[in-house]
Amino acid sequence: MRDTRRLRLPRLSIRSLPGLLAALLLPLGLLTPAAAAASPPDATAAADPVRIMPLGDSITGSPGCWRALLWNRLQDAGHTGIDFVGTLPPQGCGIAHDGDNEGHGGELVTNVASQGLLPARLAATRPDIVVMHFGTNDVWSNVAPDRILAAYDTLLAQMRESNPDIRVLVAQLIPMNPATCAACAQRVVALNARIPAWAAGAHTSRSPVVVVDQWTGFDTATDTYDGVHPDASGDEKIAARWFPALAAQLESTPGDPGNPGDPGDPTLTCTASFRSVSVWQGGYQAEVTVRNTSAAPVRGWTVTLRPADGARVTQVWNGALKPAADGTATVADAGWNGALAPGASTAFGLIATTTAGPAAPAATVDCAATPAS
Repeated sequence: MRDTRRLRLPRLSIRSLPGLLAALLLPLGLLTPAAAAASPPDATAAADPVRIMPLGDSITGSPGCWRALLWNRLQDAGHTGIDFVGTLPPQGCGIAHDGDNEGHGGELVTNVASQGLLPARLAATRPDIVVMHFGTNDVWSNVAPDRILAAYDTLLAQMRESNPDIRVLVAQLIPMNPATCAACAQRVVALNARIPAWAAGAHTSRSPVVVVDQWTGFDTATDTYDGVHPDASGDEKIAARWFPALAAQLESTPGDPGNPGDPGDPTLTCTASFRSVSVWQGGYQAEVTVRNTSAAPVRGWTVTLRPADGARVTQVWNGALKPAADGTATVADAGWNGALAPGASTAFGLIATTTAGPAAPAATVDCAATPAS
């Protein structure tokens, strides 16, 4: 039964009205400017996620399971404030992950550059970091490394126009050995040998360009299903190579909730570029240039060098050589040439023996920097 008794309201004095009005207006957000200014800011507002664009062709796009593995590895490491972006949706990998990407099957990086395809994709996704494995179809089509690297220049300029602070991780391509392209394997080696020098020239402290070696240790016989595209083993290797480089960028990117350290700590990077000096029957002389591409000094460096065509490094000067049974050579600084200021470079020379024919010497090189004490 409804209670029809009348309610008695307390009598209010004029002086009590302002307090009552304030109490009534508070839930409606209608406080005066002075009262609103006194309210503390919302400390729980989440920072914007770091937007990461995986960029490339079918190796990146379909099904792109290395992206799923990389996403989950980053999540497990605490980098939860990230967003993979791209105009393409997930493309078939049956692993839960953020599948947005920019991996267009069959695309040549030279065509993307010449046809101006990237700016609209950048405008739609606004990436902070680009993870780029691009050029496999160009190599297959026998496009010269000079043209591929010129396309890299075009894409990088477009990225920086979209975001002057963009960070770019560029891969030395995984090997390829398709049944219909006998020359492709060596063409990949030739392009990869040029990428570190390109990256060193393109790098700036505001918009870093970091080389990630996806070639070394990748075997087309066991890590691809067709000599080109990664299988499950290949996906694991690709994700494992991207992870430390991308995590390092996230740890130096303000606003990433997964950053366990000081966001002001610089990321230390260096690049190494290989140059043939002279060739003779059964061997050659080469030079490797090491450059500090980070914004802080380094006190030492180590270069991992894998010569092409079965060559073996037998002698090094201005560095300390540690060869491995599989032909990989590790060269550390000689002490006196280890400390490099930002942008500074040094070089070491080497002698290698080879049973290859007259093809120009080539090698895949990678560099790791040691922080200055």
